[in-house]
Amino acid sequence: MVPLEVEVKPERPALNSSIALEKLRQLVRAHREDAEWQLPPERELALSMGLGRRALRRAMEVLEAEGLIWRQQGKGTFIGRHPAIQPQFLGNLAEHTNPLEVMEARLQIEPALARLAALRCTADEIGSLERLAQKTASATDDDGMELWDSALHRRIAECARNGLLLALFDVVQRIRQEPGWRLLRAQARTPERRAVSARDHRDIVAAIARRDGAGAERAMRQHLITHGANLQSIVLGEIPAGSAEIVAHVVSA
Repeated sequence: MVPLEVEVKPERPALNSSIALEKLRQLVRAHREDAEWQLPPERELALSMGLGRRALRRAMEVLEAEGLIWRQQGKGTFIGRHPAIQPQFLGNLAEHTNPLEVMEARLQIEPALARLAALRCTADEIGSLERLAQKTASATDDDGMELWDSALHRRIAECARNGLLLALFDVVQRIRQEPGWRLLRAQARTPERRAVSARDHRDIVAAIARRDGAGAERAMRQHLITHGANLQSIVLGEIPAGSAEIVAHVVSA
């Protein structure tokens, strides 16, 4: 009896791409809270995962379309959504506004984003918000507080899934990162105010988790009003020694 010959077919490209997509999703989930975490180069990533580069590219196209990664020519691939606004388009906008105007803008934009986030975010995104709120509350230095606070507020903005509002949010955030403005916020932080801010963040995230759009909007508005009052106390004269020149420069800009 002649033995039957079994034809061994090569693994289908579609299957390779599916495996690549699942492995990349795991990698993204593991680093989703690392600010602008960069993926390894394509060749290195394919070798480490035991995948073909063609399958890897296809999977990355899917993740990019979903907004989970973004790529920039000559720089690489990064976790998260592509920045909605590029710095070069902002010009010298920061020089023609002041902290109180920025707070007015935030009060118009961010409560609406919180309300939309409560209606549109996924269970995974709620978990991410809860972790970011905890990271913000446990930060021990000004740099960490700035990093995690900004990450939490931007994640809420992303969860709202409104590209135009996200772009406006990024304009305001870019202005807030000016060194003088960062120092002004640092002057306004006291242990008591930090505790209030941590409580506010928990209230905002809890309302989003309950799908309570109106509650999330109220909690965000109250948080920003409190934060604005703290900044105003510094601007109007409650300034630690040595900070007057910096605050005067920021306010008069």
